[in-house]
Amino acid sequence: MCGIVGLLVKTPSMRDRLGEMMVPMLIGMSERGPESAGLAVFGEAAADDRRKYSVYSGTLLTGWDEFTLAAQRDLGDDTTVTVHANHAAVETPAQPTHVKAWLARHYPGHHLLSVGKSIDLYKDTGTPGAVAARYDFSRLTGSHLVGHTRMATETAVTPSRAHPFTAGEDFCLVHNGSLSNPYSVRRKLEPLGIVFETDNDTEAACRFLEWRMREGDTLEAALEKGFDELDGFYTFLMGTKNELALVRDAFSCKPAIVAETDDYVAISSEFRSLAKLPGVKEANLFEPKPEQIYVWRT
Repeated sequence: MCGIVGLLVKTPSMRDRLGEMMVPMLIGMSERGPESAGLAVFGEAAADDRRKYSVYSGTLLTGWDEFTLAAQRDLGDDTTVTVHANHAAVETPAQPTHVKAWLARHYPGHHLLSVGKSIDLYKDTGTPGAVAARYDFSRLTGSHLVGHTRMATETAVTPSRAHPFTAGEDFCLVHNGSLSNPYSVRRKLEPLGIVFETDNDTEAACRFLEWRMREGDTLEAALEKGFDELDGFYTFLMGTKNELALVRDAFSCKPAIVAETDDYVAISSEFRSLAKLPGVKEANLFEPKPEQIYVWRT
């Protein structure tokens, strides 16, 4: 049992309140996922050929000053590093292959959580409230976000196995449920050069869908293929640089509810997570239908 939350603001003036509106949603899912929590937020895109890299150090005592000097020396003096506890947001014009090789060579204990023009990602162990406070989620701004609270049922409780999972650039996925065929999906993808970093079933879904989009499918077309290839019980919530998407499996035994107003679209596993949103009493509330694709765009 896990909790998912998603929020897309339609009214541009509300983007500065995205994190503030989200924190009660995430904490509202604490009982569904008390062990770890995470959040991917999509904000203003990096300029020109620059990209954002979310890096997790694995310790609160890391030497970020040294890391920053090394990054500016090796990745370019216009590289910036913004630190939040044991995460750092690195923005640089260096290419992803260069950045990944640099991290592997000089900081093998660090973990690259996400890459893209618009995405920033945070995830860690602890209660949702503790994680939200640790990274000051209430200050986050942007157009949309995807969040998750985890109760582990099959794999260990570690930051790397917390959600959201990412693949490629500007794509993330969170999952409530359990896939029955993640290893058959892995066996299909690994010969194509796709590398898996964990034994979590959610990673299989994330990498399958991103692979289909990299092969030319739209998000909707990738999800249609997912209905055929991904077996199990699931509610998937996904984010791209300009989309928020939601699907449930054919049986839809994993709960989800959507609240939509003129100002925002909010998604959660249970209504109590939405109860503090402004204007939610006047929102259009509905339960997503089985195997129907819902996509909202910024």
